Amino acid sequence: SDAVVLFDGTDLSAWKGNGNAAPNWKIEDSAMVVGKGGIMTKHEFADIQLHIEWASPSEVKGDGQGRGNSGIYVQGRYEIQVLDSYENKTYPDGQAGAFYQNSPPLVNASRKPGDWQTYDIIFRAPRKQEDGGVEPGSFTVLHNGVLIQHETPVSGKATAAAPFKGIAPKGPLFLQDHGNPVRFR
Repeated sequence: SDAVVLFDGTDLSAWKGNGNAAPNWKIEDSAMVVGKGGIMTKHEFADIQLHIEWASPSEVKGDGQGRGNSGIYVQGRYEIQVLDSYENKTYPDGQAGAFYQNSPPLVNASRKPGDWQTYDIIFRAPRKQEDGGVEPGSFTVLHNGVLIQHETPVSGKATAAAPFKGIAPKGPLFLQDHGNPVRFR
């Protein structure tokens, strides 16, 4: 009942592009299709439970990280990898559902290219402590209903390509443009 709907299949009014510009993504068949540049929510979040659906392109092109690549950055800092990992070898902490460059998924739960996939992400943000230390946060992620990350620690160090760095109480969701026409809904 308290859900914030970020995309209803008709417009990108909850999203912005770089520098507050309008997003340069298309809407096709009630889905957002990655365009030029990443997009982020206008709304910022702290701890969050996120349901998102995505699909890699139906036509397989490339391999490894060059196949259906995108990412979901919670607080614009911590990436859960989006990748066509169906019969596609890549490094463990770079496959679909990885906390990118930190923790591989417990299992590959990927569906075929073009099929809709779901992520249910439960994120607890890292917090600065009075003594200057950091209380780690965590990710729990279900991919197509399968547990793939379970209370995976988030130290506060942002993923390498993240648009934001440092620990913050809130931040936007950021969807990455990695040159592949991944769809989101």
